[in-house]
Amino acid sequence: MLKASRKSKLPTRPEWAEKISELREQLRLNQTAFGHELQSSAMAVSRWERGAQEPPSHSYIEIGNLAGDPRCWYFWGRAGLRSEDVMKVMPGMQKRLRQAHTHDFEIVSAGSGNRKLTEKLQLVAVPLLKTVAAAHGEKGDDIPFLHDAPVESMIAAPRDWCPHPASTSCLRVRGLSMTPTIGDGYIVAVDSSQTDRSRLDGKIVIAWKKDKGLTVSRFRRYDHTETLQPENPQYESITLGHRNDKWKIVAKVLWWIGRAP
Repeated sequence: MLKASRKSKLPTRPEWAEKISELREQLRLNQTAFGHELQSSAMAVSRWERGAQEPPSHSYIEIGNLAGDPRCWYFWGRAGLRSEDVMKVMPGMQKRLRQAHTHDFEIVSAGSGNRKLTEKLQLVAVPLLKTVAAAHGEKGDDIPFLHDAPVESMIAAPRDWCPHPASTSCLRVRGLSMTPTIGDGYIVAVDSSQTDRSRLDGKIVIAWKKDKGLTVSRFRRYDHTETLQPENPQYESITLGHRNDKWKIVAKVLWWIGRAP
C-alpha cells in the first residue's frame, strides 16, 4: 500500500507533452532532428516533452504541419486555432492533410461555377504573426527572432510558394518606403531560414536593429558595401557597417498580398 501511495504522487506529464513525444517517436526522429524540422533546439524539445515548458503558438502550428491528419487539429488547437478558422482560410476543403507540411484540397476555380479543378492543390498552413515591419524612418516591432512572435491567425498558401514551410511565416508592413511594390498594410510572407547575405543581393528582406525594430527593405551589395534600399525614392537608403554593424537580416521576403485601394 505504501508503494502504491508513493507511485500515485509521482508527477505526470501534461497531455500536450505526451503527444509531442509520441509524434517525435512515430516520426523516428531524435530531439535534435525534430527540433531542426521546427526551427527549434533539442533543448527546447526536451523541455516540451518533459512538460517543463509548453511550445509557443507558432511551434504548435509547425508541429501540426509536421503531424499530418488527424493529429494536426490537436496541435493547431493548442495554438488557439479552431477548425472553423482553418476552414475559412481554406475554402472548399474536402480532404484534409495527407502528408507532412502539405494539405490536399479539392477547390472550385474562381468564376467556374460548380466546375471543380481536376487536380489537387497542395497548400501550406502559414502563421500570420502579430508583428509589424516598418518602413524606413519608422520603428517596427522589436523582435529579432520571428519565432518569438505571437500568432494572430493562419493563411493558406500554395506549397510551391513556401520552399521551407517550417521557417515560413507572415507579418504586416507599415509605411510607404517600399511603394509601389509593397504598400502600407500589406502582408508579406517571409522565410527565416534564408539569411545568408551573400545570397540575398537584390532581394527584399526583413532586417532588424535594436533601436529601429523590424524594417522591410531591398538588400543590395556593392563591392564591400551593403545597403538597405527603399523602393520609394522619397526615402533614404541605409548603409550597413561591418565591425560595428548592428543590423541583422532575419528573413527573406517570399511574396506579399494586399487589398486593392
